[in-house]
Amino acid sequence: MPVLTVSISPEQAAQLHEAVASGAYASSSEVVRAALKLWGDTHQRERRGIATAARMDGESVNVAELYAFHNTQRR
Repeated sequence: MPVLTVSISPEQAAQLHEAVASGAYASSSEVVRAALKLWGDTHQRERRGIATAARMDGESVNVAELYAFHNTQRR
């Protein structure tokens, strides 16, 4: 696996060490992998939310069509 050096706050370091010491995780790397997976899952949900918000009346919005419609209304 690639090695990556990151900086975290003392509070985050304490949380990481606490998670390992409690036995919930086998290593600091495992904690970071779990955190990145959670972040990735959240990011995907947010992206799906943005895509859902871009729908009108249950249909996808085509940006080119929306732009063309906007231009015809301005004239």
